[in-house]
Amino acid sequence: MKAPSTIATFPIEDKQPSPAKSFAQVLTIDIGGSSVKVLANGQTEPRKRRSGKKLTPAKMVEIVQELAEGWDYDAISIGYPGLVGNQGPSSEPGNLGPGWVGFDFSSAFGLPVRIMNDAAMQALGSYEGGRMLFLGLGTGVGSALITEDVILTLELGHLPYKRGETLGESLGRQGLRRLGKTAWRRILMDVAPALMKAFLADSVVIGGGNAKKLKELPPGVRQSHNLTAFRGGSRLWNTGAAPRA
Repeated sequence: MKAPSTIATFPIEDKQPSPAKSFAQVLTIDIGGSSVKVLANGQTEPRKRRSGKKLTPAKMVEIVQELAEGWDYDAISIGYPGLVGNQGPSSEPGNLGPGWVGFDFSSAFGLPVRIMNDAAMQALGSYEGGRMLFLGLGTGVGSALITEDVILTLELGHLPYKRGETLGESLGRQGLRRLGKTAWRRILMDVAPALMKAFLADSVVIGGGNAKKLKELPPGVRQSHNLTAFRGGSRLWNTGAAPRA
């Protein structure tokens, strides 16, 4: 597989920056609206703690250090549930506490840190070649496109869908609860092939916490494994691809 470079990721305070630098032991942090999950290279079972609207970045660092106790790691990857720019998070997440924009993650952890949008990190972990569209079904709808050697973070959840709702409102957690599984599944069966055609994608990958609620998938659509975010975090440091803004 050709390692994609990551248009939505970058080194933050990397103390020895180099495009070719790799790390054997990466701790990957997957920050979600309901939980923070961590997994280090060489470990098989993620550890997690509830997140929620009071989770600040400083509290996240404290939680991660507790969760990762006993694990060896020399670099950190973070999947962030929001927009990411050259200097880190560029918008505050609506379902977490404040203070993410401008926070110095590398100083807080004392290690090199790279951050990318959480959907993009899952997409990187799911990538098997070609042009791939990723849809992450969780609190909202995350999305990313990998084409050749570039990852592009998307915001497909803002697209209008039906009855004045956006795609994110229909396919996110609240939409699932309001519509029920059957109607929610029908929306995905309708939307995934349409997006596949619109983006000229060779495949669509469905990930996120609610992907497991799907019973069948349209042709060309596959479901990602629940550990793909952590694979993406490891690839972020070890593919040899140079992060670009």
